[in-house]
Amino acid sequence: MKSNANTLLEGTGVVLVPYTEEHVPRYHEWMKSPELQQLTASEPLTLEQEYDMQRSWREDDDKCTFVILDKQRWDDSSLNEEQCMVGDVNIFLTDPADPSVAELEIMVAEPGYRGKGVGKEVTRMMMSYGVSRLGIKKFQAKIGLDNHVSIAMFKKLHFQEVSVCQVFREVTLEMAVDESVRTRLLDAAADMTEIDYRQARCGRQGSA
Repeated sequence: MKSNANTLLEGTGVVLVPYTEEHVPRYHEWMKSPELQQLTASEPLTLEQEYDMQRSWREDDDKCTFVILDKQRWDDSSLNEEQCMVGDVNIFLTDPADPSVAELEIMVAEPGYRGKGVGKEVTRMMMSYGVSRLGIKKFQAKIGLDNHVSIAMFKKLHFQEVSVCQVFREVTLEMAVDESVRTRLLDAAADMTEIDYRQARCGRQGSA
């Protein structure tokens, strides 16, 4: 999505940055994993197809994608961004007639970062960004029935189960954003800082 092409979101333990060509090789390696393919309902792509996908996501108006970085590693300017990558998070505007409805998808690809609150922090940050910058009024999450950890996380964040599809083996959860939910989301991400990505990269490279 062009609107977040130069946006960096800094949280407590993570940094969210736009998905660029620099991130593609690491992402491509992740997606060779049968486990991640199953969790994300994805098919393996060639490296060139992955580059094409990155360019498409950057230009499409209905996909907002950030790469998740370990903030502690990001603060070490001797490391490049590819070495700091943890996963990715996406907002898909799924209804052309209603751009306020969005599907939220998060992938913590690095096993060592799972179960440590990364998913919850990133989800709160992304929902806050979606509400404040994209005008989202309803979030949906479609999760494989066997992905009990993700289902439990979204329910803890007050998503409600609305349907189960046995054919595709997935559950759909939703959260409608009224004024009280909006306030709660913004408060939960109050420590999130939005920074110009280009300036942050220049500052980081300058301190190396």
